[in-house]
Amino acid sequence: MNRITIKDRPAMGVRRFGRVNWLGLATLARREVMRFMAVWQQTIFAPLMTAALFVLVFALALGQGRGLIMGIPYLQFLGPGILMMTVIQNSFANTSSSITAAKVQGNIVDTLMPPLSAAELLAGYLAGSVARAGLVAAVIGTGMVIVTGAGIAHPFWAATFVLLAALLLGGLGILAGIMAQKFDQMAAITNFVITPLSFLSGTFYSVQSLPEPFRSLSHWNPIFYLIDGARYGVTGVSDAPPLRGLLICVAVVVAILALGWRWLNSGYRMKP
Repeated sequence: MNRITIKDRPAMGVRRFGRVNWLGLATLARREVMRFMAVWQQTIFAPLMTAALFVLVFALALGQGRGLIMGIPYLQFLGPGILMMTVIQNSFANTSSSITAAKVQGNIVDTLMPPLSAAELLAGYLAGSVARAGLVAAVIGTGMVIVTGAGIAHPFWAATFVLLAALLLGGLGILAGIMAQKFDQMAAITNFVITPLSFLSGTFYSVQSLPEPFRSLSHWNPIFYLIDGARYGVTGVSDAPPLRGLLICVAVVVAILALGWRWLNSGYRMKP
């Protein structure tokens, strides 16, 4: 059989419905957090430097000549987009790299054999993405407030969309990690799917400036709503109604996590 399933685990892994292996879940979550904290210079400090370079390049290239975007200065408009772009890329990288590396190195069985259900595996992996996204958002958000001199208009909305971005992209990272069997396959997904979506979803511009049909197509992209919702939370302005964006993002997160749970539960492509 080409799959590792829950039935392949030891008998101690079979538990009654309703019970949660809190110790195992906490251990997996701690491992995922320690994995990126062990190289914080790369996972936390490097995104801050990249975001600062984006702001510097756009500030030098455009200066004060860009004018107002949606009624606010361009750098204030740009800040939330760069913040969410960084959150998106780091959330995806955390789960996808963890699963892919374990499969390539052949130690994925160390994660699959303990008595952890598919939901607990899903939650443990996502905990790392959420923690990494939160730290990156806090660091870049602090720098953004200092540079622009503007506060956070709606902190609850901003935090909500950062959390949704961590869950959505963390879930996509789990799916990509399950699908990929080699590092070059994961690199292809990152370079040809995640990076273009994070750049072309209203990060640097308002979608209202796009010609048709690209303007309408942008509203079918859930990542656009993540960036637009975060921009509303930080600046108070948005291209789309934030409540609509919230509902769409929640629906997409539920669908992605449901698929991730199904694949983990069946052991689909999890054999190293």
